[in-house]
Amino acid sequence: MPPESITIENARPPFFAGVDVGGTSIKIGIVDDQGRTLCYTSFPMEDQKGPQYSVDRIRDTINDLLHSSSLSADALVGVGLGTPGSMDVKRGYILEPSNIPGWRHFPIRDALAQAVGKSVVYANDANAAAFGEYWAGSGRKYNSIVMLTLGTGVGGGIIIGDVSIDGENSHGSEVGHIPIDFSSTARICSCGKAGHLEAYASATAVVERTTEQIKAGRVSSLSNVLIKNQKLTGLAIAEAAQAGDELAMEIVMETADYLARGVVVLMHTIDPSAVILGGAMNFGGRNHPLGIKFLNRVRQYVDQQAFSILAQRIMIDYAELGGDAGYIGAAGLARAGLTQAGLTQAGLTQAGCQQ
Repeated sequence: MPPESITIENARPPFFAGVDVGGTSIKIGIVDDQGRTLCYTSFPMEDQKGPQYSVDRIRDTINDLLHSSSLSADALVGVGLGTPGSMDVKRGYILEPSNIPGWRHFPIRDALAQAVGKSVVYANDANAAAFGEYWAGSGRKYNSIVMLTLGTGVGGGIIIGDVSIDGENSHGSEVGHIPIDFSSTARICSCGKAGHLEAYASATAVVERTTEQIKAGRVSSLSNVLIKNQKLTGLAIAEAAQAGDELAMEIVMETADYLARGVVVLMHTIDPSAVILGGAMNFGGRNHPLGIKFLNRVRQYVDQQAFSILAQRIMIDYAELGGDAGYIGAAGLARAGLTQAGLTQAGLTQAGCQQ
């Protein structure tokens, strides 16, 4: 669903473009100085045409969005770019993203900067989404957050005082690969290593664990799905849990425990103000009974295992921005980059609209 947009009359300059590159689509939005969307669009990813094709299309799309909003090119003061997969953030290279096989070892940051004629701040897409929640979502009241995104895998980002923690080798904030199980029977993560959080708390892991239990003889309403050779999904498991399926509820609550193990490690490592849970697998979120039960289970585990002062002060909640977090956060990183470069707010706000 497209995000709710503000009008140019209500927008506060300067403006930033946020670009969220995904395996199936590229999302682009023009965002004002308070993280609100002025205009937005998306188009399909055509990775077989190569990265330069997409760079040129991103440039043209940004220009179209500016024109449709009656903004001059000068009103746009920076661009933020988030991409998936391995990357070299310092050099601005996308390296070997598994879900965009047509893009390999490409200087994406500088190519986009040259195309649009603006400075570009580059980030991992999960870090960009975390910054979106930090700037304009659930984490906007806090100085530091950790975000975990629960989907096919477990991604996330760490933001401390307007800084995205990218790490020395561009692999900072890989929260899904925190080891939480050191036993000889630890589950194997998608990365090939044993015992990682992603191997227990991702939607993939939820489906695998449920399937294993049913095949081992556990009674469940979900058995018919496997008998009919249909695909079991995280959504089906969540719906079964809400409908009273004992195994499904057990799996959901165990997932909360596994997730909380990673949360406690992060709390004792970083001591953030807030932990934000995002991604497609949110069990209905804060407005759904199952989502509330899942979140309370995470909090209960944290209360038991974390230092008391941390458990008492931490805020743990669901993300607010959904699929918009990526491009909003990318725009926010562009804004933060200009601020850190020493440009004053007065200088930035000279950029304005067409008369």
